[in-house]
Amino acid sequence: MPSRRLTRAGLAGLVATATVLPLAGCGVLGIGGSNADLQIYSARHYDLEGAFKEFTDETGVTVEFISGSDAELLQRIKAEGKDGEADVFMTVDAGNLWNAAEQGVLRPVDSAALTQAVPEDLRDSGNQWFGLAMRARTTMYNPDKVKPADFDPTDTYAGLADPKWKGRLCMRDATSAYTQSLVASLIGLEGREQTLATVKGWVANGVDIKSNDVELLKAIDAGTCDVGITNHYYLARELKKKPDMKVKPFWASQSGAGTHVNISGAGVVKTSNNPAKAQQLIEWLATKGQSSFVDGNHEYPVNPSVKPEPLIADFGEFKRMPISAEAYGSENAEAVKLLSEAGYK
Repeated sequence: MPSRRLTRAGLAGLVATATVLPLAGCGVLGIGGSNADLQIYSARHYDLEGAFKEFTDETGVTVEFISGSDAELLQRIKAEGKDGEADVFMTVDAGNLWNAAEQGVLRPVDSAALTQAVPEDLRDSGNQWFGLAMRARTTMYNPDKVKPADFDPTDTYAGLADPKWKGRLCMRDATSAYTQSLVASLIGLEGREQTLATVKGWVANGVDIKSNDVELLKAIDAGTCDVGITNHYYLARELKKKPDMKVKPFWASQSGAGTHVNISGAGVVKTSNNPAKAQQLIEWLATKGQSSFVDGNHEYPVNPSVKPEPLIADFGEFKRMPISAEAYGSENAEAVKLLSEAGYK
């Protein structure tokens, strides 16, 4: 990859410049300058500054984070080896967290606080990573055209293959990580044969592919589509701008396995020079800092004792599908293959 000088922007008016290991598409933000106590390598890009600044204000531990794609950051950590600067690896999607552990870049953490704060299926069985924020990918509908009783309450995702939804369905494309994770989770839950039949049913219904979740929600609002599948927080964002938007969530499969969810999370890098402080940061994000970490993007806290912010709380409570990070990670390639086989674009 070409060499690139990355800017290091400090909060509260602190701005500096630093040269770092070449990495395409990467940005650096510091809270405490270039001599920060912790280096966070983050593939998560949702309002990190506020939470990290609050952590620094409370603890005195300064942080600096480098942002990039999951693959780029993992490559960088492995390339830096034992001389690497990364203390915490943070990413989106349970499959990516599972993959980081499989690649041996994380270290186990012995933390009673994290064990208590993070439900068992939202953390690694070997305590190498921990979920910190949760998103639900569920059914969205136009209430002028669809009634909740129209959905299959047991298997809502498969129910969208019913011919009654022909010409009424919008979804994301096959290259979307959201689509791939949903299909991977269905493979792990229902098996390949059933999942293939479901996806073929979506295709047979003439699914209208949208480039992003916001476009999809706007199509439902406009009546171009009657129903679709998106992450819940995109609806929250749009409702904040347009409260009268004609879109409502229907919590999928509440009489069955529950609604598909995924997580963002973090782990302590094996070569960290500050593992105790890195663990302190992750513990804070899962406990005192949960709301600061998740509320800005309208995500759900993983910690059951922390309430969701008011806008998404109005969506109502729901039963979630248990997460299998191994299935999300190991079945992703199979999900891509299945989507192609079904003719899903």
